[in-house]
Amino acid sequence: MLEHNFKKKFGQNFLTDKGTIGKIANCTDIDKDTLVIEIGPGSGNLTSYLVELAGMVIAYEIDTDLKKILEDKFKNTDNLEIIYEDFLQRDVMTDILKFNYKKIYVVANIPYYITTPIMKKIIDLKVEVQKIVVMVQKEVGERFTAQPKTRAYGSITVYLNYYFNIKRLFVVSRNSFIPKPNVDSIVLLFERKKVSNLVNNEELLLKLIKDAFKYKRKTLRNNLKNYDLEKINKVLNKYNIDLNVRAEELPLELFIEISNNL
Repeated sequence: MLEHNFKKKFGQNFLTDKGTIGKIANCTDIDKDTLVIEIGPGSGNLTSYLVELAGMVIAYEIDTDLKKILEDKFKNTDNLEIIYEDFLQRDVMTDILKFNYKKIYVVANIPYYITTPIMKKIIDLKVEVQKIVVMVQKEVGERFTAQPKTRAYGSITVYLNYYFNIKRLFVVSRNSFIPKPNVDSIVLLFERKKVSNLVNNEELLLKLIKDAFKYKRKTLRNNLKNYDLEKINKVLNKYNIDLNVRAEELPLELFIEISNNL
């Protein structure tokens, strides 16, 4: 039994089911040309699999109380660097630049309350992360992969789907964790898209998406009143809709088209 004082403030639920851990480690083509960033290694159960597969693993652990557990477990491992800092506050680029690699992947078990900031930081890195394998609360995963005209579809759905093709891999039972959380989790695969040629002004697109969903129950006419509504309506009319629809009705491609016409 792991002797550790689990901290609710860090959303600590350690995955202990070996079958699930192996599935997560093997759901991408990690090999010796791959640098893996692991966010939240916890007690190192998944880390043990990753160091076997990858050329190098950089693991970020915010809880310094885990240092003895992790250092004892990996004292003879030479392709692992564990950094005991908050991933969100760390200069990750400086860490990455020390190593040679052909591919860079992220593997993470992320508490729901910091999922969006972590995804944004990965997107904003000056080096392109090709794949992300992330385990999140099932409800959060459903938001990321939601379809237009559904309740779960929101600005974070459109934002992440702009950058990534997102695939649901499998559900992980709450019984696979210590301590046992109140909900099941889901493992998702994010594969980076080539988006540079799609959009005239990426900053404008991202602002448009955010503003369109600002008040979820309001229509585009209300949420986008500071934009050129005539131009927006002209695009919408091509698809037999108008400004009286809500943002949740629009797919990513339509947001891109509106943005390119503003």
